[in-house]
Amino acid sequence: MGFADADEVEKYLGGIFAEALADQEIGPKLRATGISLKTVYADPDVTLLIDLGAGQVTRVDESAESGAEMRMAADTGNSYWQGKVNLPLAMAKGKVKVSGDIASLLKLAPLTKKLVPAYVARLNADGRTDLLA
Repeated sequence: MGFADADEVEKYLGGIFAEALADQEIGPKLRATGISLKTVYADPDVTLLIDLGAGQVTRVDESAESGAEMRMAADTGNSYWQGKVNLPLAMAKGKVKVSGDIASLLKLAPLTKKLVPAYVARLNADGRTDLLA
């Protein structure tokens, strides 16, 4: 079973960025990048804009402007936040499509690895063991 709807994708995959931005250690580092990342998820379909400079995560129309863009299945995003997806390999295999400022995206990866335990803990706390990869 995957995410039931776009609201769940926003809650979990957008929520981990909101949680990261609120983190006293990681938040300032993320904000300092100033990156504006649009994530376009499929199955279920939802587009999120993660404006790290402004510290905001919002649902947007797919045509919204951003500095970088990532496209993937929502299940791939879920697996990534559990530490189960190697981003460069997923990009090479076409599971994750990126455009824009790719170098900045790759710089985010080490920061986001610290969020894996928090993401998994949130799924467990919400009783969403069905989403565990």
